[in-house]
Amino acid sequence: MIKHLNIKILGRVQGVFFRDFVKNIAFKTNIKGFVKNMSDESVYIEVEGKEKDLNSFLEGCKKGNAWSKIKGIEVKESDVKFFEDFKIDLS
Repeated sequence: MIKHLNIKILGRVQGVFFRDFVKNIAFKTNIKGFVKNMSDESVYIEVEGKEKDLNSFLEGCKKGNAWSKIKGIEVKESDVKFFEDFKIDLS
């Protein structure tokens, strides 16, 4: 069964290649959706996939990359949107 998660990552996650890091995790875990920077210096992610894959994706996000510092993660489940791929949203 496919699930949809809305995720907000708090900490030092902008200007440290974090969105590209998230995109790579998504490809490795077969996750669809998008990631984007927010005006409050957080990163917002919407993802869909199987629960096992989403758990692996979240574990990767919690660790962050070498330049990021994760201070918190907020996760909420919502209705599936059926994303076709994973993108970095530059808007």
